[in-house]
Amino acid sequence: MGDTLPSAEEPVVLLREVRLKLDSAAGTVNILKGIDLDVAAGERVGVVGPSGSGKSSMMMILGGLQPPTGGSVRVNGHELTRLDEDALARFRRDHVGIVFQAFHLIPTMTALENVAIPLEFAGLPDAFERARTTLESVGLGHRLGHYPGQLSGGEQQRVALARAFAPEPALLLADEPTGNLDGETGRHVIDLMFGLAARKGTTILLITHDPGLARQCDRVVRLVDGLIVSDGRGDSRTDARGDSRTDAPGDSRDRGGQERPARAVPAE
Repeated sequence: MGDTLPSAEEPVVLLREVRLKLDSAAGTVNILKGIDLDVAAGERVGVVGPSGSGKSSMMMILGGLQPPTGGSVRVNGHELTRLDEDALARFRRDHVGIVFQAFHLIPTMTALENVAIPLEFAGLPDAFERARTTLESVGLGHRLGHYPGQLSGGEQQRVALARAFAPEPALLLADEPTGNLDGETGRHVIDLMFGLAARKGTTILLITHDPGLARQCDRVVRLVDGLIVSDGRGDSRTDARGDSRTDAPGDSRDRGGQERPARAVPAE
């Protein structure tokens, strides 16, 4: 069954031979060509690669927003390929938080309402109190009654971050969360994201084109042409101000310093 609980040893993310093909006017497009990936509980994984390499498609599959064409997708003990649309909606509600580059806040709701309403839909009796506490944890306790149009870009992304963390998901998916922010504001948002994840034990998959940001993660996974071509150690000691070592993203060593095999990229 898809709704089984994970064992203590099972990774939060477990992908095996995940493939995605989509039809277009020009014919079938092979987007993912056999992705294998394990991500442990509490681990922070940066996902890098050129545009069109399949990063966002992999994230959509992990969030239950896009069914794969083939393979196995297990997230927090749930085999997503066995779930119908209603079960996938419940899975996202209970296990996954998502932060996009665009903030996706409801413009007619206050910051407090944007965070609390999804919790109310989930049936939590303390929805507004939890929303208030989470907004305070990202420094917005004084902006609870403000609407998105009254907030700066950084403040809106912090509301989106609070909304994603308030249900205490096992997995946070972040797709270019600093893409619409200036450098200093983006570093502050990442500081908050990593801090909340550390306190709550949340696993993070972070898609970014910023190599410095990727190096702040425990691992850096690089996708090219729908395949993982390297999976190596990040530099989680790097602070959010970008003071880092010179390790390159995609360093082919694992967290114990051993070489990780990389899947070869087929010739065009």
